[in-house]
Amino acid sequence: MNFGRGPPVVLNVGGTRYSFSREVLKDFPLRRVSRLHGCLSEQDVLEVCDDYDRERNEYFFDRHSEAFGFIMLYVRHGHLRFVPHMCELSFYNEMIYWGLEGSHLDYCCQRRLDDRMSETCTYYTAEEPPGEAGGGPEGKGRRAAAAEGGKWLERMRRTFEEPTSSVAAQVLATVSVLFVIVSMVVLCASTLPEWRAPENRSVEEQSRYTAESVREPSGIIEAICIGWFTAECIVRFIVSKNKCEFVRRPLNIIDLLAITPYYISVLMTVFTGENSQLQRAGVTLRVLRMMRIFWVIKLARHFIGLQTLGLTLKRCYREMVMLLVFICVAMAIFSALSQLLENGLDLGTKNKDYASIPAACWWVIISMTTVGYGDMCPITVPGRILGGICVVSGIVLLALPITFIYHSFVQCYHELKFRSARYSRSLSAEFLN
Repeated sequence: MNFGRGPPVVLNVGGTRYSFSREVLKDFPLRRVSRLHGCLSEQDVLEVCDDYDRERNEYFFDRHSEAFGFIMLYVRHGHLRFVPHMCELSFYNEMIYWGLEGSHLDYCCQRRLDDRMSETCTYYTAEEPPGEAGGGPEGKGRRAAAAEGGKWLERMRRTFEEPTSSVAAQVLATVSVLFVIVSMVVLCASTLPEWRAPENRSVEEQSRYTAESVREPSGIIEAICIGWFTAECIVRFIVSKNKCEFVRRPLNIIDLLAITPYYISVLMTVFTGENSQLQRAGVTLRVLRMMRIFWVIKLARHFIGLQTLGLTLKRCYREMVMLLVFICVAMAIFSALSQLLENGLDLGTKNKDYASIPAACWWVIISMTTVGYGDMCPITVPGRILGGICVVSGIVLLALPITFIYHSFVQCYHELKFRSARYSRSLSAEFLN
């Protein structure tokens, strides 16, 4: 390929040769290529490319030739899209090498890249231009200290975020799972009548955090579990790379919802008194106490199955909305027809269960999902025919989006398994060392 006039400058990228003139090379849109114009020595040239042939004035780059071809299409036409059948992150790495950013991509490809990076928690940064870093022994010492601190923070972050990244992470994950199980067992046991029978306490009294309740074994166990979860959340917040992103993550929001009710209940007891009218009512405290059930979702950090479910729902939200629309449309049609056939027409037999369309909606939803509680059913012949059509329609409508959701679930499972296997390999290396 020839660009412009004058003595040619040849770029050899992965075996594909491109010819440019010096004038074109000076203001070339790719930062790495334009830096060749300012090189004064062969050492400067080799800092930009992998090899250089002085006789033929040819610069060699050991990079992906097809990806560079798509980047050259962007230079000519102004549109940058991903290479088909190439990983988005690999192509983005090529973009950064040549001096482009994610904003240069077309909008559709930007969305694909953002989704891919959020799923894998991968972030790339452009290479630091020469001369920006501090020079001299002091600058090197500062960079070494910063690198050591960054490695320590990264090690801590992986220990708390990736259960399979190291032995310490596995031990920490096991302890966290045990605390979750113990807290759930205590929560479930506290609702049993036998749990309250020895002291003849009501549910409202059980929900109060009084001085006596804290001294009980269940109160001590609950306080220990809350302390562990609070400490874990604080440490993970401290070692996180982006504090704002940490707060916005769904699992961290769930952690906050699971921990906060305990402290709110304790503060309400301290400021309102143990015998206040609010404490006697106990409704607010019972709701806050039952919010501890969110602790079960914390297991998603340690089990790939729950992670796969969450990632599948995130990717298939369009299919889930489509499924909900199908159900709502069918519910509106069949509920109106069933109310008309069972109660609206003067046929001598009126079914009181279908007195209104909202009441008929309950029958439609349990029929379309083939649950059939039997609490209400049509008694007229037209109503029964409509019921059969409703059941068959429900099976077909529910099956249509399931295929897309299933394939997405399988893909998410394999991706998470691959990621877990990668960390397991690093764990095996740690054992060998």
